[in-house]
Amino acid sequence: MRIADKVALVTGGASGIGLGTARRLVEEGARVVIADVDEDGGASAAAELGARFLPLDVRDPQAWQATTDRIVAGEGSLDIVHLNAGVLTPVAGKLGELGAQFDITQLLDEDYRRVTNVNVDGVVFGARAAVRAMAGRPGALVATASVAGVIPYGGDPLYAMTKHAVVGFVRSMAPLLQPRGITINAICPGVVETKISPSEAFDLVRSFGIDVMQPAQIADAVVQAVTSGETGQALVCVPNKAPSKPVFPELDITGRT
Repeated sequence: MRIADKVALVTGGASGIGLGTARRLVEEGARVVIADVDEDGGASAAAELGARFLPLDVRDPQAWQATTDRIVAGEGSLDIVHLNAGVLTPVAGKLGELGAQFDITQLLDEDYRRVTNVNVDGVVFGARAAVRAMAGRPGALVATASVAGVIPYGGDPLYAMTKHAVVGFVRSMAPLLQPRGITINAICPGVVETKISPSEAFDLVRSFGIDVMQPAQIADAVVQAVTSGETGQALVCVPNKAPSKPVFPELDITGRT
């Protein structure tokens, strides 16, 4: 799919990967709608980019439907959706603890619900509303997963669980959406400097010799996912390498061979 003149929605677009993607889509000629729970940040980002801002809590299915309805009513269509909003698992109610020690015995119910609601429900509810809005027109969905969606990540097993869910959802939905002319792909970044954690957490990561990427690098992968025409792919983004596709095994589940 070409991007110029298309209508694109980016969730979590007030900062980080979402803002980087929104900026890149504007540069590619799309009419961009930024959605976020951060209303001040989202409105500021939209004003900077010449985009439109709509407040959205991705956990709320009714809000999703209302948002996509408003976009179609105002813009005439919805062609590209980047399902990007995401969070780490809070530690005892405290957010943004990249590298904090996970202890399943100390997990609070509300912390579990928050990470699954944002990272999984937000993608599923968003995909449902987006496909409804596309209504027979070709379109492209891109979900932000993580390298933690294709490998184990002991630092935050619940975050890893949700990102594995995103990858599984994308790969499983792809053949179902293909007859509608809609592609769906996942991007799986390594460590990217965003507001998901405090800045000092990324300094700690760098002290371990790990390169921290910038959101613009991930925006390139989003554009690749939209324009490639491929579907059901998981694009792994790590420093100093082009996005790559992990090799998933092909399994015979019939038991006959």
